[in-house]
Amino acid sequence: MNEAPKTTKEVTKNVKVESYDIARSDETLDLAKDLAKFIKDNKLTTNVQGKEFVNVEGWQYAGSRLGIVPIVEHVINVSSPEEMKYQAKVTLFDLRHGTTVGAGFAVCSNKESGKKFYQEFAIMSMAQTRAIGKAYRNCLAWIIRAAGYEPTPAEEMDYNTNTVAVAAPAPVAAQPVPAMQVLPAEAPAATADAPAAAPVQYATAAHKEEIIRLLNHPVITRPEKTKMLLNINRLDEERAVQAIAKLRKAIDDRENGEKVAA
Repeated sequence: MNEAPKTTKEVTKNVKVESYDIARSDETLDLAKDLAKFIKDNKLTTNVQGKEFVNVEGWQYAGSRLGIVPIVEHVINVSSPEEMKYQAKVTLFDLRHGTTVGAGFAVCSNKESGKKFYQEFAIMSMAQTRAIGKAYRNCLAWIIRAAGYEPTPAEEMDYNTNTVAVAAPAPVAAQPVPAMQVLPAEAPAATADAPAAAPVQYATAAHKEEIIRLLNHPVITRPEKTKMLLNINRLDEERAVQAIAKLRKAIDDRENGEKVAA
């Protein structure tokens, strides 16, 4: 005989809850200090145009310290023949009081910038991730702000991949470059005796699409993908070709390593 499905309260009634109380400003400000340290130590932010946006893992940590957990209510396929699209709803459940304290809705589509080659599971997963961040943002944005960060989940920023390329990016200090990190091209400084440098030939749309397609391979890690996407509009053609070659090599090396390990 099959057991009846358990309710949210039954599943969570024995879960240990932190002592922080959202109704007490002194306790939540102490939490903000702890949260700021945790986010910094674990590098749970994404830098977008000089501002730090907290990744969903940081929002989940803040909620867990208050005994507030996310529950995915539904994920709906709202695709059309021309577009792959999912909508998700997440509610926040307060373990301390046994009540729902917030909710968030979000969608994700392969029509978005940088998601043309995303597989269906990735679109569905991102819709859920965004909904979790949105639900926490509706409830706990002030705590994230008190911790010193922007009160918008990083996943909602979409890394701003449609930004117009900057003609002359600031020079980058010389340092070892990781295999998967591509730095923006630098224009040589003009001198009184030398003519101004020719305009930079930035990467074409075809180059960017190939880079994004390769970044979506399962062996490419999220930090590697984030670093590449943040710089993709600053790549010149030569750097774009180099990035594609490095990505392909990394994928081949990691796939071969997995086969050997198996």
